[in-house]
Amino acid sequence: MPLASQPVGRRERNKQQKLERITAAARELFAERGVDEVTTQEIADKADIGAGTLFLYAKTKGELLLLVQNSTYADALAQGRSAAESIPDLLDAVMAIVRPVVECNRKQIDNGRTYLREIVFGDPEEPHHRDALSLTVQTEQAVADVLQRNNHTTPDDAATLAHIISAIMFVSMAATINITNPVDAITQEIKSQIRVLLRK
Repeated sequence: MPLASQPVGRRERNKQQKLERITAAARELFAERGVDEVTTQEIADKADIGAGTLFLYAKTKGELLLLVQNSTYADALAQGRSAAESIPDLLDAVMAIVRPVVECNRKQIDNGRTYLREIVFGDPEEPHHRDALSLTVQTEQAVADVLQRNNHTTPDDAATLAHIISAIMFVSMAATINITNPVDAITQEIKSQIRVLLRK
């Protein structure tokens, strides 16, 4: 029997179900009160598992936040990529990728800012952190793909520009000065900077 068609064992199913319960519990509690106001014990209780079991899936609250936010970030990136495909203007196409990422990051502002901090300063050996870093790489690749539509932009230049755009996006979302700003104001700030960057 090929490996891909073998049924998933009970133990793996149980692990997956626990992970889903943990993710759902953390998502709900973080959305209600913010990551700083929620304890790992509360998440374990809501997921109906022991605190020790919780730490087998994520060692810290920061890692739990990465687990929760990564799935919404992935959805936002997929949405942005899809929208960008049909937009001929390079700046508008880049912003089609950026905007859903900003929107998902601002659903709960403190969680969004903590998520960015965890990406930058978290443990790269931790799997949820690796997934978050992978998402940032995928975002840069999506932006680079758009920029390469311009025949004068080499793949290396597109990659460098995409890395700079990623940094602009991160700083604008994380900056304390923007903490009360709505999504439209933040995306306009990002767009203004990218416009100057892409001007040749």
